[in-house]
Amino acid sequence: MRCQSCRCDELSQRRRDTETKNIRIEPVAFESFGVRSMCTSVKTPDVSILIDAGASLGHRFRLLPHPKEYEALRQARTAIARAASSAHIITVSHYHFDHYTAAWNNVDAIWTWSSRDEAERIYSDKIVLAKDWRKDVNPSQRKRGWIFQGIIRDSSREFLVADGQSFKAGDTVISFSKPVAHGEGNTQLGWTLITTIERNGDTLVHASDIQGPVLDSTAKLLLDSLPQTLIIGGPPLYLSDYKIGQDSLSKALGNLVSLAKRIPLMILDHHLLRAENWRQYCSPVFEAAKAYEHRVLTAAEFAEHPERELEHQRKILYDSDPPSEQFQKWLNLPEQRRGRMLPPL
Repeated sequence: MRCQSCRCDELSQRRRDTETKNIRIEPVAFESFGVRSMCTSVKTPDVSILIDAGASLGHRFRLLPHPKEYEALRQARTAIARAASSAHIITVSHYHFDHYTAAWNNVDAIWTWSSRDEAERIYSDKIVLAKDWRKDVNPSQRKRGWIFQGIIRDSSREFLVADGQSFKAGDTVISFSKPVAHGEGNTQLGWTLITTIERNGDTLVHASDIQGPVLDSTAKLLLDSLPQTLIIGGPPLYLSDYKIGQDSLSKALGNLVSLAKRIPLMILDHHLLRAENWRQYCSPVFEAAKAYEHRVLTAAEFAEHPERELEHQRKILYDSDPPSEQFQKWLNLPEQRRGRMLPPL
């Protein structure tokens, strides 16, 4: 690796139409699979790349995740480890727990099921291309990145800072943007990297946590790349009027419409799917894509995987499918003890 500074038959056909001999895409873990993640396996004839090898669950409705969410997390962890085993390169766009596997000394039993052993299993003997933990980073991610690189650097094959850099493997070029705002900018959420993979005229862009994008400058970066496929995290509609205003949501929607008109396939997922009404919000995006004979799919639709938008259903799940007595006992444990003991499923 050298730095250059540089629904069935219809869905099956859609997927075949977007796959080429140059770039093959496999969603590994996503919101539409039931967990917080945008983990994606990308393979070219030259190299296998795993983007953002992390998954987590999150706070919602003052309830801990339902057993079905923990089952989805277990499946995601298994899928990430399997994808990592055959990957040559693993990327880290930023240090939020749903985008990398943290190297804690003890397992985090509630939110991520990550641990030092799990992180070393994923990243050992890999080329790790990671967000710089020293600059363009908020305090919490600086600490996480420093811990991560301190542990993983020795066990990885190479550990390289990716911000604004390009790397080449055979005829495949893997490029990273300079840090862009995690959403609106001027918030406590920090910055993230956009990943672009190119081979012989085919281009894939993976844009974690740009939330729409809200910012026109980020939308321009995506449009300038003109990828055949864009994997993008939509805006956090579920935080409407709490942490994101209506003006920002309108801006994000307008940018998504512009992207749908220009990009043949958009895999739209992540924060957006935490809101039950996300499809209604995105109706102008679907209409724009249809008008241009383009496609907008969730990761689950693209992968022909059952859709499992579990987080926004958490209250309903607790009512309709009450947890077992053993799970209830785990819920009632003291927080510190519960945090070190995986829930019984």
